[in-house]
Amino acid sequence: MALDYAKCAQEIYGTLGGRSNLVSAAHCATRLRLVTVDNSKIDMKKLEAIDGVKGVFSSNGQLQLIIGTGTVNKVYEEFLKVSGMSAATKEEVKAAAAAQQPLLQRMVKALGDVFVPILPAIVASGLMMGLVEALGKAIPSFAGSDWYGILDLMANTAFTFLPVLIAVSAARVFGGNIFLGAVIGMIMIHPSLINAWSVGSMDAADIPVWRLFGVFSIRQVGYQGHVIPVIIAVWLMCIIEKWLHKHVPEMIDLFVTPLCTVLITAFITLGLIGPVFSTTESYVLEFAGWIITVGHGVGAMIMGALYPITVVGGIHHMYNVIEAGLLAAEGGLNIWMPIASAANFAQGAACLAVGLKAKNVKTKSVAIPSSLSAALGITEPAIFGVNLRFVKPLVCGMVGGAAGALLGSIFNIGATSYGVTGIPGFLITLDYTMQYAIVLAVAFGVSFTLTWFVWKEEAESAGSEVQEDEEAKELLAPLRGNVIAREEIPDETFASGVLGDGVGIEPEVGEVVAPFDGEIATVTDTRHAVGLTGPGEMEVLIHVGIDTVNMKGEGFQLLVSEGDKVKAGQKLMTFDIEKIKAAGYSTTTAVLLTNSGDYPDFKIVRTGKTDILEKLFTI
Repeated sequence: MALDYAKCAQEIYGTLGGRSNLVSAAHCATRLRLVTVDNSKIDMKKLEAIDGVKGVFSSNGQLQLIIGTGTVNKVYEEFLKVSGMSAATKEEVKAAAAAQQPLLQRMVKALGDVFVPILPAIVASGLMMGLVEALGKAIPSFAGSDWYGILDLMANTAFTFLPVLIAVSAARVFGGNIFLGAVIGMIMIHPSLINAWSVGSMDAADIPVWRLFGVFSIRQVGYQGHVIPVIIAVWLMCIIEKWLHKHVPEMIDLFVTPLCTVLITAFITLGLIGPVFSTTESYVLEFAGWIITVGHGVGAMIMGALYPITVVGGIHHMYNVIEAGLLAAEGGLNIWMPIASAANFAQGAACLAVGLKAKNVKTKSVAIPSSLSAALGITEPAIFGVNLRFVKPLVCGMVGGAAGALLGSIFNIGATSYGVTGIPGFLITLDYTMQYAIVLAVAFGVSFTLTWFVWKEEAESAGSEVQEDEEAKELLAPLRGNVIAREEIPDETFASGVLGDGVGIEPEVGEVVAPFDGEIATVTDTRHAVGLTGPGEMEVLIHVGIDTVNMKGEGFQLLVSEGDKVKAGQKLMTFDIEKIKAAGYSTTTAVLLTNSGDYPDFKIVRTGKTDILEKLFTI
């Protein structure tokens, strides 16, 4: 018996708490995706019992109703009629869902969105920095060599210019011009400003200032190593830029908006955002210096827990001031180092637990090398790339750091230098080798064990879509020819990825077959492209040639219709390669997973020559 689409839609709407409880609605190949104001107003049991609804779950702020291919779009049309809502895209629904999340969750997500794209740079730099510093400590002659100099330059470049990387990524996340964002980042570390790492050793009176209008002063201080002020500055920049685009006449918008955006943001950043953050830093440092000397280890334990938070704030490098003061005092031992080392090692352990436990390939590929970097004393990749994104690993690492720091204080461990933590720290704690090893072992063990049992990937994989079938799915090559990267497809729209990730195939034979068992979702009147849905809700577009729509079907024969069920290898269309070339068009065929953003494990597994039905990519 056919489903009554109108009745199904009416019953769904009746369980959702009224129109005032609905924010947005969209659908994909099989699901109705809703964003609501308050899920507690929804009768979930009644919703699940509705005829036509095969399942209900909540993911990333969305309420998703599994209805099925070929049915969901008809139910969706009826739902719009009964609810009075307008159609929305999946991306608009995702944005609406994100806006409904708690402020803290949105802030953490924003940090994750900013740092995920730049992870490869900071992971590589973190590993290299740790290795170069360790070799320099272990082999003094190497530390003064030309090899050390050039490797050190290569290793610390990403961290030296970290504000620029952060600014570019933040501008992308907040919807601003990424090049204006880069300018703001470069302003904050301009060579004319005093390097942030040098400020701590200077008296406040010696720091030069610019005096404007006789009363307004700006300190000539850079923001190397900082995170929060850069993100705040670029967020402000994006707000200013968007406002100006709306209010500046189009005739002068091209030069007025960028000029005003940069000037206003730069003055506010250097004159307000930076100084406020610097003042906060001073209070944090004074508190840190005081607390580690009191409480019979309790203070050290507190700082061992809080240390990663100061890394997030970008102020941890300022602890060198405390360490230098400890070394200069009578006795000359750095008792801060074991606290920082325990905290860093614990975060690395939490990151490693995530890497070993995760099934998500991308998570593994970031977490495992990041944990090694943290073991060598560079924790930014582990904290920003993994632990902060999933929150619970960060907290478990803080507990492990607290336990290790407490032991370090009880053992009275003191280092003879500063700037080195983790495994390289053995080189500056030679009188406390056994005690230091115990500190690291405890910090590691507590953090790793807690993370292993507390963190669950299924509930916390940020940004991932729940899939009905957890097994890996694959798409087979629908053509014989030469596989090229998506970016190499000679069409800007396909190459940019705006229609989804995938590949191009330069065909040797004018024949397209089904890449999996699935259903024909769309066909074009001009017979040059076909859309399919398949396993794991894959939505695939196969577009033969570039601009071949202009051929109006000449040279193409489509062998299937919308709604047809197809088997892998079944012939879908034929086309005349020579006729396409004679018309002046490229035969390069785009094979794109249009909903690739739903699959964090999406991976292209073949380039170069391929035959039909050879594995092309997996999800």
